[in-house]
Amino acid sequence: MDLFLLYQYIILIMLCVLLINFIFNQYLYKDISRFKLHKKTITDPPLVSILIPARNEEVNIEKCIGTFVKQDYPNLEILVLDDNSTDNTYSIVKKISQKNKNVKIFKGKQLPQGWLGKNFACYQLSRYAKGEYFFFTDADTHHFQNSVSSSLAAMLNNDLDALCPFPREIMVTIHERMVIPFINFVILLFMPLVLIRKSKNPLFCTGIGQCLLFRREVYFGMGGHAAVKGKILEDVQITKKTKEMGYSYMIFDGRKIISCRMYNSFKQVFVGYSRILFSAFDYNVFMIALAVIFFILLFLLPNIFFPLGLIFYRWPREILLPIVVQISIVSFIRTVNALRFKERLFDILLSPLSIVYIVFISINSVLQSKLGSGIYWKGRTYQAESKSNDLGVIEEENDNLKTRNS
Repeated sequence: MDLFLLYQYIILIMLCVLLINFIFNQYLYKDISRFKLHKKTITDPPLVSILIPARNEEVNIEKCIGTFVKQDYPNLEILVLDDNSTDNTYSIVKKISQKNKNVKIFKGKQLPQGWLGKNFACYQLSRYAKGEYFFFTDADTHHFQNSVSSSLAAMLNNDLDALCPFPREIMVTIHERMVIPFINFVILLFMPLVLIRKSKNPLFCTGIGQCLLFRREVYFGMGGHAAVKGKILEDVQITKKTKEMGYSYMIFDGRKIISCRMYNSFKQVFVGYSRILFSAFDYNVFMIALAVIFFILLFLLPNIFFPLGLIFYRWPREILLPIVVQISIVSFIRTVNALRFKERLFDILLSPLSIVYIVFISINSVLQSKLGSGIYWKGRTYQAESKSNDLGVIEEENDNLKTRNS
């Protein structure tokens, strides 16, 4: 019993440390909508290239482009790359481009060996772009009127080379609500945000591909998407590469400038997160297993121990007390996040269920990568991680694209 009590206090101390980091991060996770452009930038606005890779996005693409047409930032080019879609994505954007000279549509090339689809699509878009700033975003995002101006203002006011505003994630079904909030939960609880800006170590870095902003010279200086061509979690990897090259980078709370509904069913949630979870740990079975055990110990077992100890085993107060404090800390963190990100407060009661979701998806992510035929996404099947480093074909296409632009 003494060892079990010691174990409870170890867990409690770990949660207290995380709580301190969480409280600091609440201040450091700046609302990007608060940043405004200086008069000089408003008078002479640099060209910003909006770069949208689109594969089978006929349901979303018109709405996405429409949010950029209505931006309060005046100097934009909106470039869409149709990534070999089998639906009406190309024809929809083509019609829009005929009415709006700032919108251009390009047909993507066939996917070369060693590349993943979105990575290659973004790479091609960067070769067509003429802007001083590259604003990468997904076709299923919705941008508020100040999305571009606030993002650019945050970059200029903080003297950054790249940044990522994390969108407000729209969640409807129980499956979405049990899994997707873990993005903000993990970042604000585990990531010391001060080190994202201050430290050059790429370990202290994260990002999300729904919205990334780069200075043009920085994007090409760190190798662009060619540097992460075979990475499934390309958004995180490209931000790490940015830091590795010595550029400054930061993440922001972007819930007031951009929103997105990532998935809308259990199948999409399960497949989508199975695609990225194992990749987040660099396909290291030991590391993902350690993370799963850590999450179970901190966020699941206290909710099991408390009713068992109170009702069935009648544990003494000195054992139940640290367990109650553990549950209280986690509930406080979930409540703060729920209020900040407009999540349902009722879902806090279902926190143990969300851990169960994460555990099973993590297991499936490992099995799918190690034992399956590959990772299926948007009509393509990929191996867990490309081993190819042959850029010969790509360099040839670079020359073609440069010639075409000139």
